[in-house]
Amino acid sequence: MIDLSMLHIIWPWVFVLLPLPWFVYSLWPAVKRAGGVSLYIPFADDYRLHNDKKTAHHSSNKLPWPMAWAIVAWCLLLLATARPEWVGDPINLPLKGRDLMLAVDLSGSMQIQDFTLHGRAVDRLTATKAVADVFIREREGDRIGLILFGSKAYIQSPLTFDRQTVNTLLQESAIGLAGKETAIGDAIGLAVKRLREQPGTQKVLILLTDGVNTAGELKPRDTAALAADSGIRIYTIGIGADSMLVSSFFGNRQVNPSADLDEKTLTAIAKVTGGQYFRARDSHALQQIYAQIDQLEPSERDQRVFRPVHALYVWPLALAMLIAVVLLFIKADVIDHG
Repeated sequence: MIDLSMLHIIWPWVFVLLPLPWFVYSLWPAVKRAGGVSLYIPFADDYRLHNDKKTAHHSSNKLPWPMAWAIVAWCLLLLATARPEWVGDPINLPLKGRDLMLAVDLSGSMQIQDFTLHGRAVDRLTATKAVADVFIREREGDRIGLILFGSKAYIQSPLTFDRQTVNTLLQESAIGLAGKETAIGDAIGLAVKRLREQPGTQKVLILLTDGVNTAGELKPRDTAALAADSGIRIYTIGIGADSMLVSSFFGNRQVNPSADLDEKTLTAIAKVTGGQYFRARDSHALQQIYAQIDQLEPSERDQRVFRPVHALYVWPLALAMLIAVVLLFIKADVIDHG
């Protein structure tokens, strides 16, 4: 069913001209016929009287069809002049925000359960997924990509406005999926390769890890310098508690599960690119870190909407011209046979 609310008339005041032909016909002085008779026709008065009666009979019954079509053509011409338009359904436009890449560590140490979530102990990756879920959903207007790294770094999702898909891919990730070691340098290098291909946008990398670079072909500091040259800011997050109780044969003992965390390198990476290093010792701290990054790199909140407009004036205009041409041919034929 056609939704007439989509039909818009830009100049509706044009329809006040609808009775204009009638006014012109009524007020314009009648054309005087040429006087004198060039040929005498017997019984001319009777013939004229007969024709007048016949014409009066037809005119009293109905409007002559050429005149009716001329009125239709005039109405169509006014409709075309009024500029009718069909306005389509609103389409949300992609907003010009940031190109933001998330690099998440899936090495074996991410399975350490030194975080709590909703009152129960969880591993580091589970806590990361829970906090990143909210962060990704609120990044409206940004294109987000996902890199998962362990012994090697992989693009799990290219830059996209589809935040839901990126979030789903992150939630489906598993520890050890990319290997047991940690290739921080390769993860940064892969992010730089993808981000610098996008000109004219603000480029940000958020890298989350709990260890030290133990694998890969690229050194973290070298790739950080390359990121700085490419205009990419890197925010690094070191994840892991400072202490936790571990059960053993001799009883419980306190250990530092983050002893291998290379905070010095992570700080240097962030500093050289104009970013910042954060330390997440628990789920609450991780949540606050993502909130801080959201403030440092605010996303666009205003949604822009585009409604496609299709001009319809060509159809009534073409039909009016067609009727006019047909009437002109009929008029010419009547004159030729008159």
